[in-house]
Amino acid sequence: MARSKELVPSIGRLSRSQVYARRGLYKGLKKSEKAPASDVAPVKEKPVGGAKNGEKRLIPTAKAPRFYPAEDVHQPKKSRKSPKLTKLRPSITPGTVLILLAGRFRGKRVVFLKQLSSGLLLVTGPFKINGVPLRRVSQAYVLATSTKVDLGDFKVDEKINDAYFAKPKSKGKQSAEEEFFSEGKPKEKEAFPESKSADQKAVDSAIIAAVKKTENLSKYLKASWGLSKGQFPHQLVF
Repeated sequence: MARSKELVPSIGRLSRSQVYARRGLYKGLKKSEKAPASDVAPVKEKPVGGAKNGEKRLIPTAKAPRFYPAEDVHQPKKSRKSPKLTKLRPSITPGTVLILLAGRFRGKRVVFLKQLSSGLLLVTGPFKINGVPLRRVSQAYVLATSTKVDLGDFKVDEKINDAYFAKPKSKGKQSAEEEFFSEGKPKEKEAFPESKSADQKAVDSAIIAAVKKTENLSKYLKASWGLSKGQFPHQLVF
């Protein structure tokens, strides 16, 4: 009588592992150590018939495998795509007053200066008017207004680029002992570089001179922007 009855044709009542346990096949397993492989010569000599065949020939002892792994090193696929400069919205031109929608200075009005090689926008408050320094922002997080500041022939210095905003590398790791004893104490603030402060003043002086030409424009830049109850941005004209 079969140990596992068939419920339907080809499907038994017990699984394969259950049948294995019931039959007790695990009890008869023999554990034997493999005999150490004897040193076999890679080739053997075999006599060959025929007067002109050299009478003997060397034949490999182990037959070479039919299939062997390829030794080609995987080469990554070469991309023909080249990074392109982000297309600037037509409503954003040098001197346009923008409204920041995100970040530390959200709600502030800033003046657009130029687009950097990374595609980000270089803006300033100016700092003396509303406290916004030279910053990089994405055009996805700004609202362009119809207000413009006439910058004239003013051009931002070429040294103010993406590398200009890179953070300086830390001098070295703090030891575990110093970190333990400094716990709870505020970290010492690094002094703002004098060169960057001078760059900020140079840019702001030109912007402020242009802002003073338009009445109440300084107050407009200083005022923060926000929505009141019942106001919707898609219904507003900036």
